[in-house]
Amino acid sequence: MKKTGLAKADAKKLMGKMVAPGAAGFGNADNTVIDKREQRKRDQALGLVPFAVKLNDELVKRLHTLATERGQDLNQTVAEVLAKGLDA
Repeated sequence: MKKTGLAKADAKKLMGKMVAPGAAGFGNADNTVIDKREQRKRDQALGLVPFAVKLNDELVKRLHTLATERGQDLNQTVAEVLAKGLDA
């Protein structure tokens, strides 16, 4: 095998180790990853339903600002705003 082939093989091994499960992340103390199926089960248990909409950029910025002011998750803030709007 040529020298360049050996270098490529070494690089592939190194890249494989970096993306391997259990590899330490840079600056991440908590490496718990919730798989999508588990997250879906948790959401269903809470009675949550995925609901995608397309909103104006300015409206999304206002929602993000409101969520950070309240110290809430964006999902909670949008749910409260929608509930108040529908009740009015």
